[in-house]
Amino acid sequence: MSDATVRYRSALTFTKTVGAITAAIESAGLTIFATIDHAKLALDVGLQMPPTLVVFYGNPRGGTPLMMAAPDAALDLPLRVLIREDAACNTFIVFRNVVDLAAFAGITPAMTATLMLAQSVLVKAVR
Repeated sequence: MSDATVRYRSALTFTKTVGAITAAIESAGLTIFATIDHAKLALDVGLQMPPTLVVFYGNPRGGTPLMMAAPDAALDLPLRVLIREDAACNTFIVFRNVVDLAAFAGITPAMTATLMLAQSVLVKAVR
């Protein structure tokens, strides 16, 4: 995994991690825009994979001005977090480091700090 990707092992089961992450996002005043259940989609076509979910989240009040100032940021916004379980039933959360997004899109340090706060709620939720 590159430095651009952050991965934490959750202290919780997959289901409890999903609940903790979604509750933390909503408690922080952020919006869950979409959830993609890759394992369910795999089952829909006759394939199996471990529980794997991607949650897209953010806040239009914060994200819109950011995308107006740095339009290329729209490629990676809203933020997203992968929640997955491995073969040993360990649950992980994985997300892209917003510092790399900021460098790519030309986001100011002040705006980067806002995005870092949005990601920090994820880590706190699974400790």
